[in-house]
Amino acid sequence: MAKSASNDALTLIRSLRSAYAATPTILKIIDLYIVFAIATGLVQVLYMAIVGSFPFNSFLSGVLSCVGTAVLAVCLRIQVNKENKEFKDLPPERAFADFVLCNLVLHLVIMNFLG
Repeated sequence: MAKSASNDALTLIRSLRSAYAATPTILKIIDLYIVFAIATGLVQVLYMAIVGSFPFNSFLSGVLSCVGTAVLAVCLRIQVNKENKEFKDLPPERAFADFVLCNLVLHLVIMNFLG
């Protein structure tokens, strides 16, 4: 039974890898940006767990910035994806402009929260 489960897992990983190989480069770049934002947030949480959270508002600002940026990047990925029929009339330039404007607003709020 364990051999069957590991075989199924390997088959799943191979199929996901082959399906992701067909993904356009622009979406792969956005995916990499999302992974970077999440990894940065995780590093901040680990740092807080090890060292402490003395300026707690700074810690919250950093983590919320990472999470907000990742969420906005996911929204950008959804809008830029050509296979998504819901945003077929939205040009990629408009989606990117929305992403930049929302990031600007997000980081202005974060800077205000810092104090």
